[in-house]
Amino acid sequence: QVHLTASGGGSVQPGGSLRLSCTVTAFTDSMTAMGWLRQGLGSAREAVAVIGFGGRTSYAESVKGRFTISKDDGDDILYLQLNNLKPEDTGMYYCADECYYSDYDVASCLRLGDFARWGQGTQVTVTS
Repeated sequence: QVHLTASGGGSVQPGGSLRLSCTVTAFTDSMTAMGWLRQGLGSAREAVAVIGFGGRTSYAESVKGRFTISKDDGDDILYLQLNNLKPEDTGMYYCADECYYSDYDVASCLRLGDFARWGQGTQVTVTS
């Protein structure tokens, strides 16, 4: 049963923008971190952005300054704003939650990708 539903992917040209959304449809432990991970063709899945329960964020170096993660706790929605997209950003983007590191250690969630729940992905394609 899918509890996290991602949407907003699409095909854009380099330099373009997208906004991904992830709706949580089942009870989740709100005192945990949430994040976005991506997997390119032939590549391992990697975490690109994480947000702790208190709002602290951590980003992969490859997306820092271009991607912004945010959340709406009231509506249980996680967002990822993707700006200045590059062809290497192409991949399937997944949202995930229930990473149990503290808000001060969200970098560990980013580094380890240790999320208990995952949703289906949404495809992002950056091509000219």
